Amino acid sequence: MIGIASDHAAFPLKQFVKQYLEEKGLEYKDFGTFTPDSCNYAEFGHALGYAIENGEVERGIAMCGSGEGISMTLNKHQGVRAGLCWIPEIAHLIRQHNDSNCLVMPGRFIDNDMARKIMDEYLNTEFEGGRHQLRVDSIPVCK
Repeated sequence: MIGIASDHAAFPLKQFVKQYLEEKGLEYKDFGTFTPDSCNYAEFGHALGYAIENGEVERGIAMCGSGEGISMTLNKHQGVRAGLCWIPEIAHLIRQHNDSNCLVMPGRFIDNDMARKIMDEYLNTEFEGGRHQLRVDSIPVCK
């Protein structure tokens, strides 16, 4: 199960992401926004972040205008490793080296064709493990 979330600026891209996931036969849960009306990206980023944390969804795809705000929000959640991607090569590396469990895309800066390429790369790349596992293990903040 893949969770998706966006703000108003990336609402058109989120609609494309839903179509893409349906074409691939992948199940998803939409955490909002549900309209193109102005909204707060953090509300929907936190909803997705909690769902990843509690295992309701395995991975996420999130977007806002720049991708930065929703990425910052998601990365406040322990166990969420959200990576902002605007080209497929970065999507490959956040999976291969960082075991990213949430792809973030900038809705105002990429078109649907680029989003498709990014999602293809993200969803088809496995975590390499090895030396990268030690780095991933050091990401969470211990209290």
